[in-house]
Amino acid sequence: MTQRPPRRAIEHVAAGECARGYQHEGAAVRAGPDAPQPGDFILTHGSAWTSTLIHWGQGLRYRGPTAKYAYWNHTALIVDRDGTIVEALGTGVAARSIHDYDAAQYTVVRIEASDEDRAEAAAFARYCIGSDYGFLTIVSIAISLITGGTFAFAFDGQLICSGLVARALERTTAIFKHDPARIVPAELAETYDVDPPPPSTPKGTPPKPVR
Repeated sequence: MTQRPPRRAIEHVAAGECARGYQHEGAAVRAGPDAPQPGDFILTHGSAWTSTLIHWGQGLRYRGPTAKYAYWNHTALIVDRDGTIVEALGTGVAARSIHDYDAAQYTVVRIEASDEDRAEAAAFARYCIGSDYGFLTIVSIAISLITGGTFAFAFDGQLICSGLVARALERTTAIFKHDPARIVPAELAETYDVDPPPPSTPKGTPPKPVR
C-alpha cells in the first residue's frame, strides 16, 4: 500500500534570508501571523561529523528517484511562533533560534495539525532538552545503511536530530515506516515529499554547535 505524504506546505529559505512571517527590526525579530507554528520543522545542513556521516550514509540508501531526499543532513522542530527550535546536536539536545540558521539554507515544512497536536509535539521536544546525543544510534544506523540491513538500536534518553523530530511528529497524525528513533533526515523529507531547492541555491554556512 502506497502511503500518501501528510498535508504540508514547503518553504525553501536561501542562505542570508529568513522564513516568511518574520520581520527583522534591527537586532530584534517580530513574528507575524504567517510565521511557522509549533510542530512545524526545518530541514537543513549540519557541519558536525555526525551530520557528515548521516549525509554519506543516506547517499548509500537513497538512490535514483529518492536520491533527492538525501540533500539534507540535519533537522529541528519549531516549538513556538517566535522561532525557538529544539534540536539534537553532538553536545546534546538544546534549544536555539531558527534565526541562528539565517546564514544557511533551510527548508520549512509547515505541517497540517490541530493546535492540540502542535502543543503536544512542542511539549515533547521541550521535555527532551538536556538529553544526550545518540552516538551509538548513529553508529547502528550507519551500519544499517552500509549493509542494507533493517536492524538498528537506540537507547532511552539519547536522541539524534531526526529521531527527535520524528518522535515529536508522532504526537500529530504522522505515521512513519520505521521506528522514529532511527529515522534519518532523508526519511523525513521522503515522508513529507520535500523536494530540494533549485540547484543554484547556496547552502551557506551552518551555525556552530551549542556548547
